Amino acid sequence: MSEQTIALVTGANKGIGYEIAAGLGALGWRVGVGARDRERRESAVAKLRAGGADAFGVPLDVTDDASVAGAAGLVEESAGRLDVLVNNAGITGSAPQLPTEVDPATVRTVVETNVIGVIRVTNAMLPLLRRSPSPRIVNMSSGVGSLTRQTTPGSDTGPIAAAYSPSKTFLNAVTVQYAKELRDTGILINAACPGYCATDLNGFRGVRTPEQGAAVAIRLATLPDGGASGGFFDDEGEVPW
Repeated sequence: MSEQTIALVTGANKGIGYEIAAGLGALGWRVGVGARDRERRESAVAKLRAGGADAFGVPLDVTDDASVAGAAGLVEESAGRLDVLVNNAGITGSAPQLPTEVDPATVRTVVETNVIGVIRVTNAMLPLLRRSPSPRIVNMSSGVGSLTRQTTPGSDTGPIAAAYSPSKTFLNAVTVQYAKELRDTGILINAACPGYCATDLNGFRGVRTPEQGAAVAIRLATLPDGGASGGFFDDEGEVPW
């Protein structure tokens, strides 16, 4: 097996995911660029390699069992194990998302990617992560998933989003359950809030750069043994549930 640290980032062909891959690549790691679209995936890999990163493409649709199984097989064949998994792929869903108006199909679609997709990928990659001496899992969440922030008067949590925001709350809860199950395995799993970054997810309205948003994921991906697990963090520290 490779002596390099091996990472896989889902949704890594653009935005925050790409910057996470770039940041991990800059550490000398070998980074799998998980993405559905072949052209965008290959373009991201080429750009990362041009910047000096050891990157490889991983065809990956987090909503498809066969695709995820294929991705796990590719990582095993090319690297033999996985040290870090960053579950970054996510969608916001279509508007409107007022709870009185949202199409239940929209909620279902968002949860399928943002929550079930994370479970699907994590479980497929766990056998490879268990081969690592210091396995880490980072789930890219959002501050809009914080019930404390959502219910604090005057707190700016963006527009009402009955599909997207609860999907991140759900993801946070799932992260806690994984941490409880895996507490004695050495696998550290945490949720990360990148802040309001300018990406195509929000029409580039964010006030932070994707590179800034990637910083918390890189920090959680490089936690020392015995570090935090089952937490929710942003650049400033713990985010309230």
